[in-house]
Amino acid sequence: MKVAVIDIQGKDTGRKVELSKDVFGIEPNNHAIYLDVKAHLANKRQGTHQAKERGEIVGSTRKIKKQKGTGTARAGSIKNPLFRGGGRVFGPRVRDYSQKTNKKVKRLARKSALSLKAQEKSIIVLEDIAMDAPKTSAYINILKSLGIDSKKSLLVLAEPNNNVYLSSRNLNNSEAITTSELNTYKIVNAGSIVLSESSVADLQTILNKA
Repeated sequence: MKVAVIDIQGKDTGRKVELSKDVFGIEPNNHAIYLDVKAHLANKRQGTHQAKERGEIVGSTRKIKKQKGTGTARAGSIKNPLFRGGGRVFGPRVRDYSQKTNKKVKRLARKSALSLKAQEKSIIVLEDIAMDAPKTSAYINILKSLGIDSKKSLLVLAEPNNNVYLSSRNLNNSEAITTSELNTYKIVNAGSIVLSESSVADLQTILNKA
């Protein structure tokens, strides 16, 4: 599958890159995408929530009223969950939400997500960007030239570029990452995927590993 390389003005450069069918043209495996995205979102959870149960509440242990003769239910502790200020019944505890996903499943999920984007014609190959200084307005102009300024976009670079990263950092609907940071969730969550020309070969090398 050959895709034209676009410059930062949104015009065809006359060059084309070959997108490997093993990465951008496979039969998408929706279950692999689901497993990888679910694990990614679970791993982002801190799991630091905790509520005090009756044994952790600070308070008197004195029996608050006599056992019989009051006409009301018996009560032995002010820490009882039925009373205001008492402990919570089966409250949340600190726990680890992380889930493990096998490397081959992760790789299949990323290939499947990229293949879906290729089918939707949502992948753009952009010539390598060289920004002299971080400037958000210049980055926005590139997105406008590509016609994706109103969509969620993901720019994938071969090497870290601090100027590009800083230029995109303040935007809610666009993100710049490297090929090593690319994951299934970011692919699925983006409306358009913009691959720098040099990142295509790098990405195909990473995802074609046995």
